[in-house]
Amino acid sequence: MSSSSRGQFTSSFGFVMAAAGSAVGLANIWGFPTQAAENGGAAFVLIYILLTFLVGYPVLMAEFVIGRNTRATPPQAYAKMEGGKPFVWVGFVGIFTVGCIMSFYSIIAGGMIGFFIEPVVRLIGMHGMADWIIGQSEYSNALFSTLFFIMTIYVIGHGVQNGIEKWSSRFMPTLFVLIVLLVIYVFTLDGASEGIVVYLVPDFSKIFDPKLITSALGQAFFSLSLGVGGMMVYASYCGDKENLVKLGWLVTLCDFSVAFLAGLLIIPAMYAAAATGTEIFDSTGSLLSGPNLIFQVLPALFKSMGAVGWAVAFFFFLCMTIAALTSAFGMLEVPVAYLVDSKNINRVKASWITGGFFWAISILIVFNSKALFGLVATATTQYSQPLLGLAIAIFVGWVVKKDVLLSELKKGNPEIEQTFFFKIWPIFLKFVCPILISLIFLQAFIFN
Repeated sequence: MSSSSRGQFTSSFGFVMAAAGSAVGLANIWGFPTQAAENGGAAFVLIYILLTFLVGYPVLMAEFVIGRNTRATPPQAYAKMEGGKPFVWVGFVGIFTVGCIMSFYSIIAGGMIGFFIEPVVRLIGMHGMADWIIGQSEYSNALFSTLFFIMTIYVIGHGVQNGIEKWSSRFMPTLFVLIVLLVIYVFTLDGASEGIVVYLVPDFSKIFDPKLITSALGQAFFSLSLGVGGMMVYASYCGDKENLVKLGWLVTLCDFSVAFLAGLLIIPAMYAAAATGTEIFDSTGSLLSGPNLIFQVLPALFKSMGAVGWAVAFFFFLCMTIAALTSAFGMLEVPVAYLVDSKNINRVKASWITGGFFWAISILIVFNSKALFGLVATATTQYSQPLLGLAIAIFVGWVVKKDVLLSELKKGNPEIEQTFFFKIWPIFLKFVCPILISLIFLQAFIFN
C-alpha cells in the first residue's frame, strides 16, 4: 500500500504533537514526580535527563528510521529490511503488548473520565450519581473503560490527518496550558512551598544510589513509549523532507517537559494536601503514587478547597484525560495500522475490530482485577517492553547496514554524516543501549 493511501502527517508540528502525545501518558504525570521526590529531587531529574538522551533518544531514532524507511507497520517493516526476517516476531509481540497495555491502561484512564465529570454532576445536585461515578466499582470501571475505548476508536477511525494529527494538535497544547495554569494556582496553596523544595532541591548524596539510577533509567525508557511499535508506525506517516533527528529531539523534549511540569504540579499539591490533614505517605514512608495518589490524595485536596475545589478538580482531571487519550491514540494505531496495511481492511472497520478485541480483554481484567491487573501490567511494561526495545537496538545497531541508516537520515538532513549525532548514534545502539536496557529488565527482578 502506498504511503499516500496510508495517510501522512501534514506538518512537523502535527507529527511532534502526535508522537509527543503518544509518549506523554499517565505514568509521566504520576510516576515521574513521585520517583523524583523520593530519589533525590533535582538529582533524579538530572540523571533522568541524561539517561533519556543516552537510552531513550537513540532507540526512538531507531524506531523512526525503520518506520519511515519501510512505510510499514512493525511486522512488515522487519520483513522488508535486509536481515530483518528473524525479527518479524518483534513486530507481532509489540502489537499484542501494546494492545494489552491499552487494555489495563483504559481502566485507569476511565477513572480519570469519571473524576473529570464528577464535579459537574455534583454541581447540579446529583450527589448519589456523583458518588457512584467515582466509586470505582466493577460496573463503573467497565462503563468508563468502554467510554474511553469508544473515544479512542472514534479518533483512530478518522485516520492520520483527520484523526490522530487533528486531535493531538489540539489536545497537546491544551495540556501544556492547563498544567501551567494549575501549577501557578497550586503554588499559592499552604504547604506547597515544602513540596517545591522536595522536588527541586537536589540531594546529591543519592546520585549514585542504584535505586535512583535504575528508576531514572526505567522512567527514561518507558516515558517515550519505546519498543511496542507506536513510534515506528507514526514515523511511517512522516514525509521524506522531515528532519528525523530534529523531530526526535523535539518529541523527547516535549515528553520531558510535560513530566517536569507534572512534578511542579503534583508534588507541591501533595504537600498542600498534607497541610489539610491528608495522608501522603504509605506504610513504608514512601510518597503515595499511582492510582492511590490520583484517586485519593488529590481529590481530598480538591474537596478541602471549598467552592473553588470543583473547578480545580475539573481541570486537573481534564488534563489527565487528555494525557491518557493522546497516549492511547499511539497504542491503538499500531494494531489498526497492521490490519489496514496487511489485510487491506477499511480503517473504520479495523479500528472497531482491534478496539473491540482489546476492550474485551479490558472488561475481563475489570471483573478479575485482583488476579489480572497487576499480572498484565507487569508482564507488558516490565518484561515485554524492555525486551522489545533491546531487540530494536540490536537490529538497528548490529543488523541494518550503516549506509541504509545514513541514506534515510539524509532525506531531511543532507549534512547528517558530518554531525556529532551520526558519529555516536550507531555506537550507542550497538553497545550502550543494549547494556542499559538490559539493566532495566534486571531491575524488574531486583526491585520487585
